[in-house]
Amino acid sequence: MSNAAAGRIVVGVDGGEPSKRALRWAARQASLTGAELQAVIAWESLTSWSWAGVMPVMPEAYVPEEVGDRALADAIEETFGGEPPVAIERRVIVGNPADVLLEAAEGAELLVVGDRGRAGFRAALLGSVSHHVTQHAPCPVVVVRGAEEGADGATASPETAESA
Repeated sequence: MSNAAAGRIVVGVDGGEPSKRALRWAARQASLTGAELQAVIAWESLTSWSWAGVMPVMPEAYVPEEVGDRALADAIEETFGGEPPVAIERRVIVGNPADVLLEAAEGAELLVVGDRGRAGFRAALLGSVSHHVTQHAPCPVVVVRGAEEGADGATASPETAESA
């Protein structure tokens, strides 16, 4: 079966541990199905309030695409060490992360996200991005849940998934 016939899996990556677990899960699924794997990192523009209204705040040497590409490359390296089990197309996109993932998932066979992102509120069952995409995605969504810490500090089932 060719990759084109097998489809495409999109995975949201923000560099946090939940997104690395999602990346690992998506890579295994792509390997099993022959699907193409597309890792997407998104961010919103940096802004601040001033007397003149909202003003962009960017250091002179700040190149968002380079920072995003480096963060995505680092996440892939930290997740797989040497060589990932499948080829991974990297996409770095400026925009609201939930909206970017929804757009990237158009025509995909599957969208994979972690259960909460770097800015997630620990008490929430799902992070805002994962919650939003499960409600609005144009394809099936897999939310890869993180390890649960028990009373003794041990972690259990680091790779369970919930399909929406």
